[in-house]
Amino acid sequence: MSQDYWVKQGEKALFPDLLWARPEVKSSAGKLLVVGGHVQSFAATAEAYAVAERAGIGVVRVLLPDSLQKTVSQLFTPAEYAPSNPSGGFAAQALAELMVEGKWADGVLLAGDLGRNSESLAMLENFAGRYDGRLTITKDAGDFFCKQPSALLDRGATLLVVSMGQLQKLAGALKLPYAFTSDLGMLQLVELLHDFTTTYHRIYLVTLHQNHCVVATQGRVCTSTANPQKPMWRVGTAAAAATWWLQNPTKPFEALVSSVYPGA
Repeated sequence: MSQDYWVKQGEKALFPDLLWARPEVKSSAGKLLVVGGHVQSFAATAEAYAVAERAGIGVVRVLLPDSLQKTVSQLFTPAEYAPSNPSGGFAAQALAELMVEGKWADGVLLAGDLGRNSESLAMLENFAGRYDGRLTITKDAGDFFCKQPSALLDRGATLLVVSMGQLQKLAGALKLPYAFTSDLGMLQLVELLHDFTTTYHRIYLVTLHQNHCVVATQGRVCTSTANPQKPMWRVGTAAAAATWWLQNPTKPFEALVSSVYPGA
């Protein structure tokens, strides 16, 4: 069976033209909004900010719940704040601020450390359903949307940077006739991702399997050797991917593949 939808990226970049054509000035390098955090942690948002900067983003803003403002404002000056609830996560009222910031941005990254407060998660689900821009989701935000993906099915393109376990939760929520299990061979996984992203063509996927970073969009799949120096991979991978995607909006597959190239 022909598998011309599967390409492999090794020591050489598959799309060197994208590497050579990076924006040279910040004003043309895109605007990214990073959202996350709750009263006990803002590590994911701080990591995403730093990686997006290294990846060449033009401007990046960070939106945290205001429960963090006293402890974070002096440590992390780029942060802005939205209303929080008594649990220290985003309150429902934060949606208005998030929509305003989303209109400013070329893309939004839900970076995680959100806690498990139902009000915060419902607010983010509401945002995903209303926001029509490029949306990237990872870490515990990925947990939520993989279990409850309905808000993603009818919106514009969404990138999920998730583990195989989260991908299996997504398959279960969608009642797919197949499973994304850790014992899948790479050939089997590629075939399943091809089928999944052909059917759900608005959902783009990046996952890690057998020491390979796997990208899948609209039926096309790429496997790249993972960077062994980055064992905690989801947030950094998502930030780089969001940056490359918003800089190359008409070439999502090429952009995401380039974002996981070690030399990018």
